[in-house]
Amino acid sequence: MKSIKLSTLSFALVASLSALSACAPMVGGGTSANAGPPMVGGAAMYPTKDIIDNAVNSKDHTTLVAAVKAAGLVETLKGPGPFTVFAPTNAAFSALPAGTVDTLLKPENKPALTKVLAYHVVAGKMDAAALSKAIAAGGGKATLKTVSGGTLTALSAGGNVMVMDETGGTAKVTIADVIQSNGVIHVVDKVLLPK
Repeated sequence: MKSIKLSTLSFALVASLSALSACAPMVGGGTSANAGPPMVGGAAMYPTKDIIDNAVNSKDHTTLVAAVKAAGLVETLKGPGPFTVFAPTNAAFSALPAGTVDTLLKPENKPALTKVLAYHVVAGKMDAAALSKAIAAGGGKATLKTVSGGTLTALSAGGNVMVMDETGGTAKVTIADVIQSNGVIHVVDKVLLPK
């Protein structure tokens, strides 16, 4: 793989609202107003646990968890935050060119991996209601500043919230408002790329 292509693709590792309301339907069962916690990757996501303690239980996010560990970001994402994380599934990572994930998980690529992960995290807690308000205030789009210094654009399309990266690629939020003790996770179906 050419180094420029690897550099560009390396930013794609981690990303990441269906209907925009506090009771938005969520893929996988129920609404965010259900009595029980939402299910992600076959596991209940408890609002009393932090981002890491919940994510490690999702069978759909093993690649994301491995990347967070390899980048040394476990303690950061266990911190008080709050954080908003746009988290791609294993299937989203699998759609990357062959070898991309394995290359980024190598110790010598830790700086690039860290930058990739930070691109998919927004400081503060932006649940579906906050995103809806920001999209409406922005005339149909909301610009979100990521921890890495890049930007993501949230917009509504066909009753779904989409997250657009700096290259114009888009991911759909498939599970919204997975509330954590230190923020919120929105599961997305694709990885996102900065410029």
